[in-house]
Amino acid sequence: MSNPIKPNFKSEWFAVALIILAVIAGLYFYPLFPARVPTHWNIEGQANGYGTPFVAAFLLPIMMAALYLLFLVLPFIDPRRERYGEFAGAYHGFKDLIIFFLFIIFLLMGLNGLGYAVNVGFWAPILVGLLFIFIGALLAKVKMNWFLGIRTPWTLSSETVWTKTHRLSSRVLMLAGVLLGLTAFFNLAGKIVFFVLALALIVLGLPLYSYVLYAREKKGKGVKDGGGQGGGGKTGNDVAAIARPEAIEGKDEKRD
Repeated sequence: MSNPIKPNFKSEWFAVALIILAVIAGLYFYPLFPARVPTHWNIEGQANGYGTPFVAAFLLPIMMAALYLLFLVLPFIDPRRERYGEFAGAYHGFKDLIIFFLFIIFLLMGLNGLGYAVNVGFWAPILVGLLFIFIGALLAKVKMNWFLGIRTPWTLSSETVWTKTHRLSSRVLMLAGVLLGLTAFFNLAGKIVFFVLALALIVLGLPLYSYVLYAREKKGKGVKDGGGQGGGGKTGNDVAAIARPEAIEGKDEKRD
């Protein structure tokens, strides 16, 4: 079975290089980390989660490698694998973007763990915002599949609904990215407002939009199919039978 995304050196070198660099960085960080390394920060930028030097040095590189392999496998197990060739460039873009994002977060976390004045709580929302903006730029190119994109029962049931939803999703994710990036510059109340607004646009707005599109499409088809040749939802045969009741009576007499 041929690979639908056709990986080659040009499409894979960037992600593989980032994974190798992350492993090298982890090997450098590991002996230098303190016994407790900050690995998680709350919405105010304060460390509220810690890990061992091994976890802090190698968890994200392992995640990067696992995600890379997952991106290679997904097209093979998707029932709509033939569609991946239509957006292979965007697919590789998603892969590189997510792995690059994890790599930068890993470096910031590592430098913070070594004692450098790196405010991960400040930079993380900016990086997440940029991630959403770039994902939005790629999203409109994604064709119908089971793993990547806005997958609701309605987008997966209609090519038209999928296409229109992803066109809007592209703009919505870019807007959400801007809102998330701005949270870095506001106090706690402002962070919560911008975060909730961005979340609502994605989690509630996009599925609702896909449902509305699907409902309109089905309603339009129902009206068109119901019109028939005789109008009023009756077929031409129904109308003919009503116009010639003696034909029906004749059939009843034969049955008797």
